[in-house]
Amino acid sequence: MNIFTIANAYTADQKSAENGVLGLVLMENAGQAIADAIMERWSKRPVAILSGPGNNGGDGFVVARLLKKAGWPVKVYLPVDKSSLSGDAFINAKRWRAKVASFEDAIEDLSQADNPQNLLLVDAVFGAGLSKPLQGPAKVLAQWLNHQRSIESCPVIVSVDMPSGVHGDLGHVLAGLAFKADLTVTFGCPKPGHFLYPGRAHRGELVVADIGFPDAALEGIKVQTFHNTPELWTDQFPLIDQQGHKYARGHLVVLGGDKMCGAARLAALAARRMGAGLVSIAVPDDAYSIYAASVHPGTLVPRFKDLKGFRKILSDPRKTTGVIGPGANLNKGTLKKVLAALKLDKDCVLDADALSIFEDESKTLFAALKKSAGDVVLTPHGGEFRRLFPDLAKKQNKLGKLEITRKAAKRAGCVVLYKGPDTIIAAPDGRAAISSNAPPTLATAGTGDVLAGFIGGLMAQNMPVFEAACAAAWLHGECANQFGLGLIAEDLADMLPVVLQNHAKLC
Repeated sequence: MNIFTIANAYTADQKSAENGVLGLVLMENAGQAIADAIMERWSKRPVAILSGPGNNGGDGFVVARLLKKAGWPVKVYLPVDKSSLSGDAFINAKRWRAKVASFEDAIEDLSQADNPQNLLLVDAVFGAGLSKPLQGPAKVLAQWLNHQRSIESCPVIVSVDMPSGVHGDLGHVLAGLAFKADLTVTFGCPKPGHFLYPGRAHRGELVVADIGFPDAALEGIKVQTFHNTPELWTDQFPLIDQQGHKYARGHLVVLGGDKMCGAARLAALAARRMGAGLVSIAVPDDAYSIYAASVHPGTLVPRFKDLKGFRKILSDPRKTTGVIGPGANLNKGTLKKVLAALKLDKDCVLDADALSIFEDESKTLFAALKKSAGDVVLTPHGGEFRRLFPDLAKKQNKLGKLEITRKAAKRAGCVVLYKGPDTIIAAPDGRAAISSNAPPTLATAGTGDVLAGFIGGLMAQNMPVFEAACAAAWLHGECANQFGLGLIAEDLADMLPVVLQNHAKLC
Protein backbone atom coordinates (compact mmCIF):
# COMPACT_ATOMS: atom_id res chain seq x y z
CA MET A 1 0.00 0.00 0.00
CA ASN A 2 1.26 3.46 -0.87
CA ILE A 3 1.86 5.90 1.96
CA PHE A 4 1.33 9.59 1.29
CA THR A 5 3.60 12.19 2.79
CA ILE A 6 1.92 15.47 3.68
CA ALA A 7 3.26 16.92 0.44
CA ASN A 8 1.75 14.01 -1.50
CA ALA A 9 -1.63 14.60 0.16
CA TYR A 10 -1.62 18.30 -0.74
CA THR A 11 -0.70 17.41 -4.32
CA ALA A 12 -3.59 14.93 -4.50
CA ASP A 13 -6.01 17.68 -3.43
CA GLN A 14 -4.63 20.14 -5.96
CA LYS A 15 -4.55 17.69 -8.87
CA SER A 16 -8.08 16.52 -8.07
CA ALA A 17 -9.33 20.07 -8.51
CA GLU A 18 -7.39 20.32 -11.76
CA ASN A 19 -9.15 17.16 -12.91
CA GLY A 20 -12.62 18.44 -12.10
CA VAL A 21 -13.18 17.04 -8.59
CA LEU A 22 -13.68 20.00 -6.31
CA GLY A 23 -12.48 20.17 -2.75
CA LEU A 24 -16.07 20.57 -1.59
CA VAL A 25 -16.90 17.16 -3.08
CA LEU A 26 -13.88 15.56 -1.42
CA MET A 27 -14.85 17.14 1.91
CA GLU A 28 -18.40 15.81 1.65
CA ASN A 29 -17.09 12.34 0.80
CA ALA A 30 -14.63 12.48 3.70
CA GLY A 31 -17.37 13.44 6.14
CA GLN A 32 -19.58 10.66 4.80
CA ALA A 33 -16.77 8.11 5.28
CA ILE A 34 -16.27 9.21 8.88
CA ALA A 35 -19.99 9.19 9.66
CA ASP A 36 -20.34 5.74 8.09
CA ALA A 37 -17.41 4.39 10.11
CA ILE A 38 -18.95 5.73 13.32
CA MET A 39 -22.43 4.34 12.62
CA GLU A 40 -20.98 0.94 11.69
CA ARG A 41 -19.16 0.63 15.02
CA TRP A 42 -21.21 2.34 17.72
CA SER A 43 -24.84 2.74 18.72
CA LYS A 44 -26.44 6.18 18.89
CA ARG A 45 -25.08 8.35 21.67
CA PRO A 46 -24.38 12.04 22.31
CA VAL A 47 -21.65 13.35 20.00
CA ALA A 48 -19.25 16.24 20.61
CA ILE A 49 -17.49 17.42 17.47
CA LEU A 50 -14.36 19.50 17.93
CA SER A 51 -13.91 21.31 14.62
CA GLY A 52 -10.67 23.14 14.01
CA PRO A 53 -10.10 26.31 12.00
CA GLY A 54 -9.01 24.56 8.78
CA ASN A 55 -10.23 21.90 6.38
CA ASN A 56 -10.25 19.26 9.11
CA GLY A 57 -12.84 21.42 10.83
CA GLY A 58 -14.84 21.46 7.60
CA ASP A 59 -14.83 17.66 7.64
CA GLY A 60 -16.13 17.87 11.21
CA PHE A 61 -19.08 20.02 10.16
CA VAL A 62 -19.99 17.47 7.45
CA VAL A 63 -19.87 14.66 10.02
CA ALA A 64 -22.07 16.70 12.36
CA ARG A 65 -24.67 17.31 9.68
CA LEU A 66 -24.77 13.65 8.58
CA LEU A 67 -24.94 12.21 12.10
CA LYS A 68 -27.68 14.65 13.08
CA LYS A 69 -29.61 13.68 9.95
CA ALA A 70 -29.30 10.04 11.08
CA GLY A 71 -30.82 10.90 14.45
CA TRP A 72 -27.72 11.23 16.61
CA PRO A 73 -27.64 14.08 19.18
CA VAL A 74 -24.75 16.29 18.04
CA LYS A 75 -23.06 19.40 19.40
CA VAL A 76 -20.31 21.24 17.51
CA TYR A 77 -17.49 23.22 19.12
CA LEU A 78 -15.22 25.67 17.29
CA PRO A 79 -12.18 27.54 18.64
CA VAL A 80 -12.82 30.61 16.47
CA ASP A 81 -15.81 32.53 15.20
CA LYS A 82 -17.51 30.77 12.31
CA SER A 83 -17.08 33.85 10.13
CA SER A 84 -13.28 33.51 10.30
CA LEU A 85 -13.35 30.20 8.46
CA SER A 86 -12.63 30.18 4.75
CA GLY A 87 -13.17 28.10 1.62
CA ASP A 88 -14.88 24.73 1.82
CA ALA A 89 -14.74 24.72 5.63
CA PHE A 90 -16.74 27.96 5.74
CA ILE A 91 -19.31 26.59 3.30
CA ASN A 92 -19.88 23.50 5.43
CA ALA A 93 -19.99 25.55 8.62
CA LYS A 94 -22.80 27.61 7.09
CA ARG A 95 -24.66 24.38 6.23
CA TRP A 96 -24.70 23.52 9.95
CA ARG A 97 -27.88 25.25 11.10
CA ALA A 98 -27.58 24.51 14.80
CA LYS A 99 -25.63 26.39 17.45
CA VAL A 100 -21.82 26.31 17.50
CA ALA A 101 -20.17 26.52 20.92
CA SER A 102 -16.60 27.39 21.85
CA PHE A 103 -13.78 25.07 22.89
CA GLU A 104 -14.04 26.61 26.36
CA ASP A 105 -17.66 25.41 26.39
CA ALA A 106 -16.44 21.97 25.34
CA ILE A 107 -14.08 21.84 28.31
CA GLU A 108 -16.93 22.72 30.66
CA ASP A 109 -19.51 20.40 29.06
CA LEU A 110 -17.21 17.39 28.94
CA SER A 111 -15.80 17.85 32.43
CA GLN A 112 -19.30 18.12 33.89
CA ALA A 113 -20.70 15.08 32.04
CA ASP A 114 -21.92 12.39 34.43
CA ASN A 115 -20.64 9.50 32.30
CA PRO A 116 -18.09 10.74 29.77
CA GLN A 117 -17.48 7.17 28.59
CA ASN A 118 -20.98 7.16 27.11
CA LEU A 119 -20.15 10.04 24.75
CA LEU A 120 -18.48 10.03 21.34
CA LEU A 121 -16.03 12.79 20.45
CA VAL A 122 -14.89 13.59 16.92
CA ASP A 123 -11.40 15.09 16.86
CA ALA A 124 -11.49 17.29 13.76
CA VAL A 125 -9.19 19.91 15.27
CA PHE A 126 -6.01 19.50 13.21
CA GLY A 127 -5.01 16.99 10.52
CA ALA A 128 -1.76 15.39 9.46
CA GLY A 129 -0.21 18.73 8.51
CA LEU A 130 0.11 20.02 12.07
CA SER A 131 3.70 21.04 12.82
CA LYS A 132 3.44 22.79 16.20
CA PRO A 133 2.23 21.59 19.61
CA LEU A 134 -1.36 21.89 20.73
CA GLN A 135 -2.04 25.16 22.48
CA GLY A 136 -4.79 26.89 24.41
CA PRO A 137 -8.16 25.14 24.82
CA ALA A 138 -7.16 22.34 22.40
CA LYS A 139 -4.24 21.53 24.70
CA VAL A 140 -6.50 21.54 27.76
CA LEU A 141 -8.98 19.24 26.01
CA ALA A 142 -6.25 16.76 25.04
CA GLN A 143 -4.90 16.74 28.62
CA TRP A 144 -8.36 16.17 30.07
CA LEU A 145 -9.18 13.39 27.59
CA ASN A 146 -5.88 11.61 28.21
CA HIS A 147 -6.51 11.78 31.95
CA GLN A 148 -10.00 10.37 31.46
CA ARG A 149 -8.56 7.53 29.40
CA SER A 150 -6.14 6.73 32.21
CA ILE A 151 -9.07 6.27 34.60
CA GLU A 152 -11.19 4.43 31.99
CA SER A 153 -13.78 7.19 31.80
CA CYS A 154 -13.04 8.63 28.39
CA PRO A 155 -15.44 9.27 25.51
CA VAL A 156 -14.95 7.20 22.38
CA ILE A 157 -12.63 9.33 20.24
CA VAL A 158 -12.68 9.34 16.45
CA SER A 159 -9.90 11.35 14.81
CA VAL A 160 -10.15 12.87 11.36
CA ASP A 161 -7.07 12.12 9.22
CA MET A 162 -4.60 12.10 12.13
CA PRO A 163 -5.00 12.42 15.91
CA SER A 164 -4.48 16.10 16.68
CA GLY A 165 -0.99 16.62 18.05
CA VAL A 166 0.66 13.88 15.94
CA HIS A 167 3.00 15.00 13.15
CA GLY A 168 1.82 13.31 9.97
CA ASP A 169 5.25 12.80 8.39
CA LEU A 170 7.38 12.13 11.46
CA GLY A 171 5.04 10.25 13.79
CA HIS A 172 6.17 12.52 16.62
CA VAL A 173 3.74 13.46 19.36
CA LEU A 174 4.41 17.19 19.40
CA ALA A 175 5.54 18.35 22.85
CA GLY A 176 4.42 14.95 24.15
CA LEU A 177 0.69 15.69 23.90
CA ALA A 178 -1.89 14.46 21.40
CA PHE A 179 -5.42 13.14 21.26
CA LYS A 180 -5.53 9.36 21.65
CA ALA A 181 -8.11 7.94 19.26
CA ASP A 182 -10.08 4.73 19.24
CA LEU A 183 -10.50 5.13 15.48
CA THR A 184 -8.74 7.28 12.90
CA VAL A 185 -10.21 7.75 9.44
CA THR A 186 -7.79 8.99 6.79
CA PHE A 187 -8.27 9.55 3.08
CA GLY A 188 -6.77 8.11 -0.09
CA CYS A 189 -3.61 6.70 1.47
CA PRO A 190 -2.28 6.43 5.02
CA LYS A 191 0.45 8.80 6.21
CA PRO A 192 3.80 7.89 7.81
CA GLY A 193 2.56 9.08 11.20
CA HIS A 194 -0.07 6.33 11.21
CA PHE A 195 2.71 3.71 11.41
CA LEU A 196 5.63 5.44 13.12
CA TYR A 197 5.88 5.49 16.90
CA PRO A 198 4.93 7.16 19.13
CA GLY A 199 2.19 8.55 16.89
CA ARG A 200 0.99 5.09 15.94
CA ALA A 201 0.06 4.42 19.56
CA HIS A 202 -2.42 7.33 19.34
CA ARG A 203 -4.30 6.33 16.19
CA GLY A 204 -6.40 3.34 17.35
CA GLU A 205 -8.03 1.43 14.51
CA LEU A 206 -7.11 2.86 11.11
CA VAL A 207 -9.58 3.18 8.24
CA VAL A 208 -8.30 4.39 4.87
CA ALA A 209 -11.31 5.77 3.01
CA ASP A 210 -11.66 6.24 -0.74
CA ILE A 211 -13.11 9.72 -1.08
CA GLY A 212 -12.95 9.97 -4.85
CA PHE A 213 -9.49 11.18 -5.80
CA PRO A 214 -9.49 10.75 -9.60
CA ASP A 215 -6.98 8.28 -11.04
CA ALA A 216 -5.52 11.03 -13.21
CA ALA A 217 -4.67 13.02 -10.08
CA LEU A 218 -2.97 10.11 -8.33
CA GLU A 219 -0.97 8.88 -11.32
CA GLY A 220 1.21 11.97 -11.36
CA ILE A 221 2.25 11.70 -7.71
CA LYS A 222 5.66 10.18 -7.09
CA VAL A 223 5.21 7.89 -4.10
CA GLN A 224 8.36 6.49 -2.51
CA THR A 225 7.00 5.35 0.85
CA PHE A 226 5.06 2.12 1.28
CA HIS A 227 3.36 0.09 3.98
CA ASN A 228 5.19 -3.22 4.17
CA THR A 229 2.54 -5.81 3.37
CA PRO A 230 2.76 -8.84 1.05
CA GLU A 231 1.37 -6.91 -1.91
CA LEU A 232 4.65 -4.96 -1.94
CA TRP A 233 6.82 -7.99 -2.65
CA THR A 234 4.71 -11.09 -3.39
CA ASP A 235 5.38 -10.99 -7.12
CA GLN A 236 9.14 -11.11 -6.40
CA PHE A 237 8.98 -13.92 -3.85
CA PRO A 238 11.07 -16.93 -4.97
CA LEU A 239 9.03 -19.91 -6.07
CA ILE A 240 10.34 -23.45 -5.96
CA ASP A 241 11.18 -24.66 -9.46
CA GLN A 242 9.85 -28.15 -10.12
CA GLN A 243 13.06 -28.96 -12.01
CA GLY A 244 15.39 -27.05 -9.71
CA HIS A 245 18.17 -28.32 -7.46
CA LYS A 246 19.66 -27.14 -4.21
CA TYR A 247 22.40 -25.05 -5.79
CA ALA A 248 19.79 -23.23 -7.87
CA ARG A 249 18.30 -22.04 -4.56
CA GLY A 250 21.60 -20.58 -3.43
CA HIS A 251 24.36 -21.44 -1.01
CA LEU A 252 24.53 -19.11 1.97
CA VAL A 253 27.48 -18.84 4.35
CA VAL A 254 27.09 -17.61 7.94
CA LEU A 255 30.23 -16.50 9.76
CA GLY A 256 30.39 -18.28 13.11
CA GLY A 257 32.15 -16.78 16.12
CA ASP A 258 33.90 -18.64 18.92
CA LYS A 259 31.88 -17.21 21.83
CA MET A 260 28.21 -16.51 21.00
CA CYS A 261 27.84 -19.66 18.92
CA GLY A 262 24.06 -19.79 19.16
CA ALA A 263 23.65 -16.60 17.12
CA ALA A 264 25.16 -18.08 13.95
CA ARG A 265 23.17 -21.28 14.42
CA LEU A 266 19.93 -19.29 14.64
CA ALA A 267 20.75 -17.36 11.47
CA ALA A 268 21.65 -20.55 9.62
CA LEU A 269 18.47 -22.36 10.63
CA ALA A 270 16.39 -19.32 9.63
CA ALA A 271 18.02 -19.22 6.19
CA ARG A 272 17.34 -22.90 5.64
CA ARG A 273 13.69 -22.54 6.65
CA MET A 274 13.39 -19.61 4.25
CA GLY A 275 14.40 -21.87 1.39
CA ALA A 276 18.13 -21.43 0.79
CA GLY A 277 19.37 -24.58 -0.94
CA LEU A 278 22.47 -24.99 1.18
CA VAL A 279 23.67 -23.23 4.31
CA SER A 280 27.15 -23.37 5.80
CA ILE A 281 28.49 -21.93 9.02
CA ALA A 282 32.13 -21.03 8.45
CA VAL A 283 33.84 -21.43 11.82
CA PRO A 284 37.32 -20.86 13.26
CA ASP A 285 39.28 -24.00 14.01
CA ASP A 286 39.09 -23.55 17.77
CA ALA A 287 35.26 -23.50 17.71
CA TYR A 288 34.75 -26.30 15.20
CA SER A 289 33.91 -28.99 17.75
CA ILE A 290 31.19 -26.82 19.32
CA TYR A 291 29.45 -26.23 16.00
CA ALA A 292 29.95 -29.75 14.66
CA ALA A 293 28.19 -31.14 17.72
CA SER A 294 25.32 -28.67 17.81
CA VAL A 295 24.27 -27.43 14.38
CA HIS A 296 20.98 -28.47 12.86
CA PRO A 297 21.39 -31.61 10.68
CA GLY A 298 21.98 -30.61 7.10
CA THR A 299 23.97 -27.48 7.91
CA LEU A 300 27.55 -27.63 6.67
CA VAL A 301 30.43 -26.57 8.92
CA PRO A 302 33.54 -25.64 6.93
CA ARG A 303 36.43 -24.54 9.13
CA PHE A 304 39.14 -21.95 8.64
CA LYS A 305 42.36 -21.06 10.38
CA ASP A 306 42.69 -17.40 9.44
CA LEU A 307 41.43 -14.68 7.11
CA LYS A 308 42.99 -16.40 4.15
CA GLY A 309 41.05 -19.54 4.97
CA PHE A 310 37.79 -17.65 5.34
CA ARG A 311 38.38 -15.92 2.02
CA LYS A 312 38.99 -19.31 0.40
CA ILE A 313 35.62 -20.61 1.65
CA LEU A 314 33.82 -17.59 0.22
CA SER A 315 35.73 -17.72 -3.06
CA ASP A 316 33.71 -20.73 -4.18
CA PRO A 317 31.43 -19.21 -6.86
CA ARG A 318 28.59 -21.46 -5.73
CA LYS A 319 28.57 -19.65 -2.39
CA THR A 320 26.60 -16.56 -3.34
CA THR A 321 25.46 -14.97 -0.10
CA GLY A 322 26.86 -14.24 3.34
CA VAL A 323 25.41 -13.39 6.73
CA ILE A 324 28.08 -11.77 8.87
CA GLY A 325 27.71 -10.39 12.35
CA PRO A 326 25.56 -12.58 14.62
CA GLY A 327 27.94 -13.66 17.36
CA ALA A 328 30.95 -12.81 15.18
CA ASN A 329 32.92 -10.92 17.88
CA LEU A 330 33.92 -7.27 18.10
CA ASN A 331 37.47 -7.50 16.80
CA LYS A 332 39.54 -6.56 13.78
CA GLY A 333 39.13 -10.06 12.43
CA THR A 334 35.40 -9.48 11.94
CA LEU A 335 36.07 -6.15 10.23
CA LYS A 336 38.51 -7.78 7.82
CA LYS A 337 36.12 -10.62 7.04
CA VAL A 338 33.36 -8.14 6.17
CA LEU A 339 35.71 -6.30 3.83
CA ALA A 340 36.84 -9.59 2.29
CA ALA A 341 33.27 -10.65 1.57
CA LEU A 342 32.49 -7.29 -0.02
CA LYS A 343 35.67 -7.41 -2.12
CA LEU A 344 34.57 -10.82 -3.42
CA ASP A 345 31.28 -9.16 -4.51
CA LYS A 346 29.16 -11.46 -2.38
CA ASP A 347 25.60 -10.53 -1.51
CA CYS A 348 25.63 -9.94 2.23
CA VAL A 349 23.54 -9.27 5.29
CA LEU A 350 25.59 -7.33 7.83
CA ASP A 351 24.21 -7.42 11.36
CA ALA A 352 25.22 -6.96 14.99
CA ASP A 353 29.03 -7.15 15.43
CA ALA A 354 29.60 -6.63 11.70
CA LEU A 355 28.05 -3.18 12.15
CA SER A 356 29.38 -2.16 15.55
CA ILE A 357 32.99 -2.99 14.62
CA PHE A 358 32.87 -0.15 12.09
CA GLU A 359 31.90 2.47 14.70
CA ASP A 360 35.16 4.37 14.17
CA GLU A 361 35.65 3.28 10.55
CA SER A 362 32.28 3.83 8.94
CA LYS A 363 33.83 5.55 5.94
CA THR A 364 35.88 2.42 5.28
CA LEU A 365 32.70 0.35 5.28
CA PHE A 366 30.78 2.74 3.03
CA ALA A 367 33.64 2.90 0.54
CA ALA A 368 33.79 -0.91 0.39
CA LEU A 369 30.02 -1.12 -0.03
CA LYS A 370 30.07 1.22 -2.98
CA LYS A 371 32.89 -0.67 -4.68
CA SER A 372 31.23 -4.06 -4.20
CA ALA A 373 29.06 -5.50 -6.94
CA GLY A 374 27.10 -7.51 -4.41
CA ASP A 375 23.76 -6.54 -2.91
CA VAL A 376 23.98 -5.73 0.80
CA VAL A 377 21.52 -5.16 3.65
CA LEU A 378 22.55 -3.49 6.90
CA THR A 379 20.25 -4.39 9.79
CA PRO A 380 20.98 -2.04 12.71
CA HIS A 381 18.92 -1.57 15.82
CA GLY A 382 18.96 1.86 17.44
CA GLY A 383 22.34 1.52 19.12
CA GLU A 384 24.04 0.12 16.03
CA PHE A 385 22.49 2.84 13.88
CA ARG A 386 23.99 5.47 16.20
CA ARG A 387 27.43 3.87 15.87
CA LEU A 388 27.37 3.82 12.06
CA PHE A 389 25.43 7.04 11.44
CA PRO A 390 25.97 9.21 14.55
CA ASP A 391 25.16 12.49 12.80
CA LEU A 392 21.90 11.12 11.38
CA ALA A 393 20.90 9.60 14.72
CA LYS A 394 21.23 13.05 16.32
CA LYS A 395 18.74 14.38 13.76
CA GLN A 396 16.06 11.73 14.39
CA ASN A 397 13.95 14.10 16.50
CA LYS A 398 14.04 16.71 13.75
CA LEU A 399 13.85 14.56 10.62
CA GLY A 400 12.16 11.41 11.91
CA LYS A 401 13.15 7.76 11.69
CA LEU A 402 11.88 7.37 8.13
CA GLU A 403 13.96 10.19 6.69
CA ILE A 404 17.20 9.37 8.50
CA THR A 405 16.95 5.75 7.33
CA ARG A 406 16.54 6.99 3.76
CA LYS A 407 19.62 9.17 4.16
CA ALA A 408 21.56 6.27 5.67
CA ALA A 409 20.74 4.02 2.73
CA LYS A 410 21.85 6.67 0.26
CA ARG A 411 25.08 7.27 2.16
CA ALA A 412 25.91 3.59 2.48
CA GLY A 413 24.84 2.77 -1.06
CA CYS A 414 22.84 -0.24 0.09
CA VAL A 415 19.58 -1.24 1.74
CA VAL A 416 19.30 -0.28 5.42
CA LEU A 417 16.77 -2.02 7.66
CA TYR A 418 16.45 0.04 10.84
CA LYS A 419 14.88 -2.34 13.34
CA GLY A 420 12.24 -1.59 15.93
CA PRO A 421 8.48 -1.82 16.48
CA ASP A 422 8.23 0.43 13.42
CA THR A 423 11.00 -1.10 11.32
CA ILE A 424 12.04 0.98 8.30
CA ILE A 425 13.51 -0.58 5.17
CA ALA A 426 15.13 1.96 2.84
CA ALA A 427 16.93 1.62 -0.50
CA PRO A 428 19.55 3.97 -1.97
CA ASP A 429 17.11 5.00 -4.73
CA GLY A 430 14.81 6.64 -2.17
CA ARG A 431 12.21 3.89 -1.74
CA ALA A 432 11.26 3.12 1.84
CA ALA A 433 8.78 0.79 3.54
CA ILE A 434 7.41 0.84 7.07
CA SER A 435 6.70 -2.47 8.78
CA SER A 436 3.95 -2.37 11.37
CA ASN A 437 3.29 -6.01 12.29
CA ALA A 438 6.11 -6.61 14.79
CA PRO A 439 4.70 -7.56 18.23
CA PRO A 440 6.51 -6.72 21.47
CA THR A 441 7.30 -10.41 21.99
CA LEU A 442 10.12 -9.96 19.45
CA ALA A 443 12.07 -8.03 22.09
CA THR A 444 14.03 -11.09 23.15
CA ALA A 445 17.54 -12.39 22.52
CA GLY A 446 18.29 -13.89 19.12
CA THR A 447 15.36 -12.61 17.11
CA GLY A 448 17.62 -10.26 15.17
CA ASP A 449 19.83 -13.21 14.22
CA VAL A 450 16.78 -14.98 12.82
CA LEU A 451 15.82 -11.88 10.83
CA ALA A 452 19.31 -11.74 9.32
CA GLY A 453 18.93 -15.39 8.31
CA PHE A 454 15.50 -14.77 6.80
CA ILE A 455 16.87 -11.93 4.68
CA GLY A 456 19.92 -13.93 3.63
CA GLY A 457 17.79 -16.95 2.75
CA LEU A 458 15.73 -14.87 0.34
CA MET A 459 18.75 -13.11 -1.16
CA ALA A 460 20.39 -16.50 -1.75
CA GLN A 461 17.40 -17.35 -3.93
CA ASN A 462 17.95 -14.18 -6.00
CA MET A 463 15.04 -12.19 -4.61
CA PRO A 464 15.71 -8.48 -5.27
CA VAL A 465 17.39 -7.04 -2.22
CA PHE A 466 14.88 -4.35 -1.19
CA GLU A 467 11.95 -6.73 -1.60
CA ALA A 468 13.88 -9.50 0.22
CA ALA A 469 14.43 -7.24 3.23
CA CYS A 470 10.77 -6.18 3.21
CA ALA A 471 9.49 -9.74 2.89
CA ALA A 472 11.77 -11.02 5.65
CA ALA A 473 10.71 -8.25 8.02
CA TRP A 474 7.02 -8.91 7.42
CA LEU A 475 7.36 -12.70 7.72
CA HIS A 476 9.44 -12.26 10.89
CA GLY A 477 6.63 -10.24 12.47
CA GLU A 478 3.95 -12.61 11.26
CA CYS A 479 5.76 -15.63 12.71
CA ALA A 480 5.88 -13.88 16.07
CA ASN A 481 2.21 -12.90 15.88
CA GLN A 482 1.10 -16.41 15.08
CA PHE A 483 3.21 -17.97 17.83
CA GLY A 484 1.99 -15.56 20.51
CA LEU A 485 3.17 -15.32 24.10
CA GLY A 486 6.17 -17.24 25.33
CA LEU A 487 8.12 -16.65 22.12
CA ILE A 488 11.84 -17.32 22.00
CA ALA A 489 14.01 -16.81 18.94
CA GLU A 490 14.06 -20.48 17.95
CA ASP A 491 10.28 -20.44 17.56
CA LEU A 492 10.40 -18.01 14.64
CA ALA A 493 12.07 -20.38 12.20
CA ASP A 494 9.79 -23.20 13.37
CA MET A 495 6.71 -21.04 12.70
CA LEU A 496 7.83 -20.00 9.22
CA PRO A 497 6.44 -23.05 7.35
CA VAL A 498 3.04 -22.40 8.94
CA VAL A 499 3.11 -18.75 7.90
CA LEU A 500 4.17 -19.64 4.37
CA GLN A 501 1.40 -22.22 4.10
CA ASN A 502 -1.13 -19.66 5.29
CA HIS A 503 0.06 -17.40 2.49
CA ALA A 504 0.31 -20.17 -0.08
CA LYS A 505 0.79 -17.85 -3.02
CA LEU A 506 4.19 -17.00 -1.59
CA CYS A 507 5.38 -20.60 -1.60
